[in-house]
Amino acid sequence: MSKRKPPRGLKLVQRKQDAPVETPVDHPARWSRSGARTIAIASGKGGVGKSNLAANLAVALGERGARVLLVDADLAQASLDLLLGLHPRYDLQHVLAGERTLEDIVVSGPKGVRLIPASSGVPELADLDDYRRECLLRGLGALDPGLDLILIDTASGVSRTVTSFCLAADEVLVVTSPEMPAFSDAYSLIKVLHAQNVARAPRLLVNMAGSAEEAEETSHRIRLVARRFLSLELESWGYVPFDPSVGNAVRLQEPVVTSFPHAPSSIAYRALAERLWDPTPQDPTPSSRPLVSEQLEA
Repeated sequence: MSKRKPPRGLKLVQRKQDAPVETPVDHPARWSRSGARTIAIASGKGGVGKSNLAANLAVALGERGARVLLVDADLAQASLDLLLGLHPRYDLQHVLAGERTLEDIVVSGPKGVRLIPASSGVPELADLDDYRRECLLRGLGALDPGLDLILIDTASGVSRTVTSFCLAADEVLVVTSPEMPAFSDAYSLIKVLHAQNVARAPRLLVNMAGSAEEAEETSHRIRLVARRFLSLELESWGYVPFDPSVGNAVRLQEPVVTSFPHAPSSIAYRALAERLWDPTPQDPTPSSRPLVSEQLEA
């Protein structure tokens, strides 16, 4: 087999200084080259279990037969490879340096999930210039036309890189925990995305909730503030309960849905996967498919 040459469009080099800068809302990387539904998973602050949710949701979707591409877009503090028990040889650092293509770095994970791994401890990757970020987004959209879903695990916070990934996705899932600093920062992220004209109102999920009542109270407070001050109606995608099995799975470097399949969190991840993807959809519009119960509880 002949040696493959890197696609011209994926060679990420610095853009000339006098080139025009596009605003994120007009970003051409809108996944038009792929039929995959793309979901950016974000959070206002770290420590809310966002990456664990992304990894386990991807595996739960894979269990249902979905062809999933999971993208580690936390370009300085990557962890998805560890959470999935994978050991990639190359990652996005090599792509951004022009040494490898996206096709070169894709690794296969549990239940058929394909992972685009990122680097950890490389802070200069956390703030990509517009051109390289655009090339990366275009490359992801064109990577595999047969994909069903692309999940993008962004970094925490409201950096320009985070908001650019959110604006490029079809939908944004904002993850929070019941603690006040977490849902306060979640609202700040929603406010920033709203100001930048995100295509659809972000969805909301409460992670590590002590009870259904605590999750509902947290979700209600954020939705109430968004309605009052932003005139924005947020849809809740339910909650995932606090579960010690998640920490045990992290230590095993396995997804909790495979290492502890009957744990409360595993049941919640599968319920969310059922909500997001129907293996035999009758309607090609994702938002028009019937949804399962809002509460993702055991």
